[in-house]
Amino acid sequence: PRPHPTIRVRPLTCTETRRGDQQVVHRLGDGAVHVSAARHDATFGFSAVFDAGASQEAVFEGSGMRQLVELAIDGFSCTVFAFGQTGSGKTYTLMGPLAQSETQPASPALLGLMQRSFTCLLEQSRSRGSDLALSASYLEIYNEQIRDLLSPGPPCPLPLRWSKTRGFYVENQLSVEFESLEAIVSLLLQGSQRRRTSAHALNRHSSRSHALLTIHIRSRAVSAHPAPGEGWGAQAQRGGANSPTAGACPGKQGTLCFVDLAGSERVKETGSSGELSVEANSINRSLLALGHCISLLAKPRGKRTHIPYRDSKLTRLLARSLGDSGTTLMVACISPSSRCLSETLSTLHYASRARRVTTRP
Repeated sequence: PRPHPTIRVRPLTCTETRRGDQQVVHRLGDGAVHVSAARHDATFGFSAVFDAGASQEAVFEGSGMRQLVELAIDGFSCTVFAFGQTGSGKTYTLMGPLAQSETQPASPALLGLMQRSFTCLLEQSRSRGSDLALSASYLEIYNEQIRDLLSPGPPCPLPLRWSKTRGFYVENQLSVEFESLEAIVSLLLQGSQRRRTSAHALNRHSSRSHALLTIHIRSRAVSAHPAPGEGWGAQAQRGGANSPTAGACPGKQGTLCFVDLAGSERVKETGSSGELSVEANSINRSLLALGHCISLLAKPRGKRTHIPYRDSKLTRLLARSLGDSGTTLMVACISPSSRCLSETLSTLHYASRARRVTTRP
């Protein structure tokens, strides 16, 4: 199968409207988006296109997210990642409003793909009895350092390793078991509050890191005999995406990974300087590496050269999702503003290349 690029066009902001920005992006039918501006007139086709009026529920159902959850339960490695310019609505699409917390939850109608997927996953788990063991890990890549968002205390860099059996994995990453919607949402909100964000000219809450939340789904097998200290009752465990405990159970092992990429940005437009500028350069380098991998993966298998996954921490962690055994949903978020035309076209071309990638899950 191929990744299923889905386009989401956010509304014009109050600032853009006051400034007199023109709307240059328009949805044409279910799977087409048209960009019309001076010297630019192009139409792109995708699996689905959601305009400013689309609800969070419509994006969840129309993007194929529910099917991705079901595939993960069946033992597949599934990934959804949000891509686009800074301020284009990636975090809102995945999580919903930024202001939500455990004491001030968001309105149910505004919840993003992540919370809706958690609900779907737990409903499926209950319908199957108690044969699924669920755990979550949450990390960020900030300035090419991997940091655990669930571990208590100040974030410290974790090493990224590679092995023939596991591929790339993060050493000593914390994985926390959960059984309820409240528990996994609490982990999501706690981790998100520790993520690096800053304000600049284009976005008051700009994500300065790539964040990856991974749900590990293991089928409990009656014949399994976990090693000492590796039973299902532990509340937390250290390990990578394929932790040592997975070998204790011969049942299916699936993953559902949500990737909130930091937004691509031009330092000139954001007015960034000092540390913000260093962060922006790091973000752009990793996104460039990701785009390069996608471009090479889009070529026919017989004409592919070496895929440079090792060019960044991000591409190493996404190697399995992009071109090996994963099933991937890409949500490309764009602004309809004439001022963002260049970045919008870049995102649409990026998503078009991703559409040509084939995988063998």
